[in-house]
Amino acid sequence: MKQYVKFNKSLNINKNSEIPYYFQLKKYIINEIESSQWKPGEQVMPEIKICELLDISRTVVRQTFQELVNEGYLIKKKAKGTFVSEPKISENLIQSLMGFFEDMTARGYKVENDILLHKKTSASEKIAKFLNINAGDEIIVIRRLRKIDGEPIVLDKTHIPYNLCPNLLNENLYNKSLYSYIEGNYNLRIDRGIRYIEATLATEEEAKFLKVNKGSPLLFIESIGYLDNGTPLEYYTALHRGDRIRMVTELKRVKHFDSIGSIPPDSNLSGILVKE
Repeated sequence: MKQYVKFNKSLNINKNSEIPYYFQLKKYIINEIESSQWKPGEQVMPEIKICELLDISRTVVRQTFQELVNEGYLIKKKAKGTFVSEPKISENLIQSLMGFFEDMTARGYKVENDILLHKKTSASEKIAKFLNINAGDEIIVIRRLRKIDGEPIVLDKTHIPYNLCPNLLNENLYNKSLYSYIEGNYNLRIDRGIRYIEATLATEEEAKFLKVNKGSPLLFIESIGYLDNGTPLEYYTALHRGDRIRMVTELKRVKHFDSIGSIPPDSNLSGILVKE
């Protein structure tokens, strides 16, 4: 017999209240999760049973569940049911120029890198433009599946000019920070970066690597990292699981663009961009 999370016997949907039924139920479930009465991974009873328990329609329960799934409190698993989600992992990648490995290990997580690709190749015109090199110049390409405590979280790809750190081609990066390795072995100082962030959906290949369903929401990050002398070091793209990651940043109000920093006005990187 399946074990489901427990609904408090005192729970009643107030049919005389102006507060919508679904919102009353939603508020109750959020409170149970945030107070740790319902634990991550525990299964919620089927919709029809909740309807019978609370004498409400299935439409009400479905709306409640859908909003809680959208907000990250619940997760639906095909042919299995609805479960309490694992808490999301916060990242500071949009606030400070830390690598994923550095950020996560500083928070106490165990990070592993499955190296999917690690080779020398020729830069395409697109990559060359980002790295301020010539098309055809040698670069090192590294594709990694990043895991936290054994769970796949990020699928990324890095492009670095070969002449800046040639021995990187032979380095084992399974449990190392790329940034720390570069700074420690080549006397290079990584100074700043520019990052685009947007929402996307997992392709079949990406879903397979990240252990999610095809079409699941992902956060796509595109980044250029610069050395302290202004030389582009890295062109980087990454796909972060939307169900397990949230980006955190601290903002300071400014009244003039010039106060924000050194992002070139023609870089298309300042403010909010509207995709055509």
